[in-house]
Amino acid sequence: MSTKIHQLVDGRGRPLVIAVTAGQAGDSTMLKPLLAQLAVRRLGPGRPRTRPLALLGDKAYSSRATRALLRARGIKAVIPQRADEIGHRKRRGTAGGRPPNFDPVAYKRRNVIERSFNTHKQWRGIATRYDKHAVNYRGGVVLRAITIWLAT
Repeated sequence: MSTKIHQLVDGRGRPLVIAVTAGQAGDSTMLKPLLAQLAVRRLGPGRPRTRPLALLGDKAYSSRATRALLRARGIKAVIPQRADEIGHRKRRGTAGGRPPNFDPVAYKRRNVIERSFNTHKQWRGIATRYDKHAVNYRGGVVLRAITIWLAT
C-alpha cells in the first residue's frame, strides 16, 4: 500500500501539521483538515495562531473550492492557475471573470515546501516505507518532524 505525506510548513520549512493518507488521496482534499488542525502557540500570552498570512501551493490546489476556503478564512492564496482553468475562463470571455490574484515573487518561496519534503525523505524508513502499518509510518514521520524542529 502506498502512502502520502501531507504537511503544512512554516517559512523555514519546519512542519506544523502532518497527515499521512493513502497514496491515491488528492492533495487539495487534505487542505481543509490540515488547516483545521493548525495552531501555532504564541511566545507570550494569547490564543494560538490558526490563520497563516498566506498559503503557497502548487497547481494541484488551484480550484474554486480551495480559493473560497482560503478567502473565507482570510488567508492570501498564492496558487498559480492550471492551464485548463485559464483556457476555460478566456473561452467564456467577459463572463469568465477576472483571473485570481497571483504573486509570482511570493511563489518563489514555495521551494521551502519542496525542500521540507526532501528533508523528510532523507530518512531511509520514510523514503522506502518499510512499515507495514500506517500508524507506525506516521510515527516515523512525526519523529522526523521533531528532529527537524530540534535542528533549527
